[in-house]
Amino acid sequence: MSPSLTAVRLQKLLASAGVGSRRRVEQWIREGRVTVEGRPAQLGERADTDADIRLDGRKLHLGSVASAQPAEALLYYKPIGEVTTRRDPQGRPTVFDRLPGPKCGRWVVVGRLDVNTAGLLLFTTDGTVAHGLMHPSRQIEREYLVRLHGRPDAAALAQLRRGVMLEDGPASFDRIVEQPMPQTAPSRNAAYRVVLREGRNREVRRLWAAAGYEVSRLLRVRYGPIRLPEDLRPGQWRHLDSSQRAELAAAVDGIER
Repeated sequence: MSPSLTAVRLQKLLASAGVGSRRRVEQWIREGRVTVEGRPAQLGERADTDADIRLDGRKLHLGSVASAQPAEALLYYKPIGEVTTRRDPQGRPTVFDRLPGPKCGRWVVVGRLDVNTAGLLLFTTDGTVAHGLMHPSRQIEREYLVRLHGRPDAAALAQLRRGVMLEDGPASFDRIVEQPMPQTAPSRNAAYRVVLREGRNREVRRLWAAAGYEVSRLLRVRYGPIRLPEDLRPGQWRHLDSSQRAELAAAVDGIER
């Protein structure tokens, strides 16, 4: 059966259905795990929602996804101690444990936070939007509150703004703004609000470590246009409204959908 004029790229079709991120779907296609009408799928080919599309031999039912509920999105205040995976071999709690079930599809997490980092995580049922928000070419800002052991001097802060070489390439903060510390905190410590446009593993901690400082507390307070609400507590979630979902879609505009 030939695809119709309204057919869309297979990567987008499966990502929008919440089957997996576009990057993951592309990897599945390369590995030969996806078939269309009984033959191995090809990268870039188009398909309709009613096509016989299978992953590892299991038929994917996508027709209801395209015509049912619009994509959902929510924000979650990740506490320290939770991991950003669906299952953990060590049996630790995951960020998915507390989330409500979506009306259609499944939640795709936007980026990650390590087990010792708290703060804002975004989830969406639109895998294409999730992929776009994480795509390096979009340069989506991530903002963090950081508490340090020690007080950096002006030279160290200037170096972090210019950039340092990490084991996986150069990195830098776009902005570093000092924040007031609690009166009970040791005077030799400091706090900062930092912004960067990448999502590499433990990048904020590694940047400060490269300058000789250990992060004692790390909280993500913003991802792109979405901020962590001040009245939200660790372990709580909140659905994004239509205007917030539109802001996310606008942030990824230009990524191949």
